[in-house]
Amino acid sequence: MTPADLHQALAPLTAQLSGRPLDDALDTWLNTQAGPGTATYAAIESACRAGVAEGWLCNREGGGIKYGRIFKPAADLHGFSVDVVDMVDIAGPHHSHPQGEIDLVMPMDGGALFDGRPAGWVVYGPGSAHRPTVSQGRALVLYLLPAGEIVFTR
Repeated sequence: MTPADLHQALAPLTAQLSGRPLDDALDTWLNTQAGPGTATYAAIESACRAGVAEGWLCNREGGGIKYGRIFKPAADLHGFSVDVVDMVDIAGPHHSHPQGEIDLVMPMDGGALFDGRPAGWVVYGPGSAHRPTVSQGRALVLYLLPAGEIVFTR
């Protein structure tokens, strides 16, 4: 696996997300169309697991969290940036999402939760904020950020 494999898995999905409101309807749509048990989810999860194992993904560490921005916002990703974090029973730094955030939760331990949610997609609308938290084990979380916008709370 390579970063190009992850890019290839994400580009068709970001094309379908482009221009859609980041809301509960999108959360439902993503979990139905690209959630656990779908080919899209499997391809993204496989690339992320391989990337972590091979060291090209989540290759930085701070505060007990492994992380990394693998793709800056790009036209071929329809303006989304892509970050992936590797978290084990920890709360990350509080931040807000000026344009929203779309997260893919991939438990590495069967029961791991992200902000109380199991495997699948979580959509946060524009202006939302949280302290991202993984509980009950280890999870990889992929973040799609419109225009790469994220604001960390000081």
